[in-house]
Amino acid sequence: MTEQYRLATLEDAEQLQAVTVDAYETIRALNIPFPAGHATLEVIQNNIVQHECYILEKGGEIIATVTLDRAEDLQRQAISPYPFIRWFAVSPAHKSQGYGSKLLDWVEQHIILQKLDAPAVFLATATRHPWLAPMYERRGYEPFYHKTVQTPDRQEEIVFMIKTLDPARYKTPSVQTG
Repeated sequence: MTEQYRLATLEDAEQLQAVTVDAYETIRALNIPFPAGHATLEVIQNNIVQHECYILEKGGEIIATVTLDRAEDLQRQAISPYPFIRWFAVSPAHKSQGYGSKLLDWVEQHIILQKLDAPAVFLATATRHPWLAPMYERRGYEPFYHKTVQTPDRQEEIVFMIKTLDPARYKTPSVQTG
């Protein structure tokens, strides 16, 4: 069976919800308030419609997903002008088999670098998650900004990480805080 990379459609929503919710089990266990951890079918459908939700599938089964956030978010744009990815998830049945890396590589090269012509991409994660930031660092992402977010239960430390895809055109973001 060959692997296919493509944009998700609304027909993928139920399968995407299952993959996302299953993959975000650690996030829920740590009580990290990321929306993907509790994504309802409606939230998944909205994500597909409002953003670019990419999937890697094999034999009709969704193995991994990542979203290129298309929202005009001025606070995020003040942190970095580069494309922002979120909601990265790999089906737990396919963890540690390289599928997540393949999907991220494909999105970074074919979508961020070639389609959008952007020299870098960035993301955010909770600093207290035990393995996410180190995983992204192994993929070439570097921390460049920290932010404290107030949640109903506590303050959450968020680290923003950036990956340079085209060093010749990359300019370090100058974070503007208000």
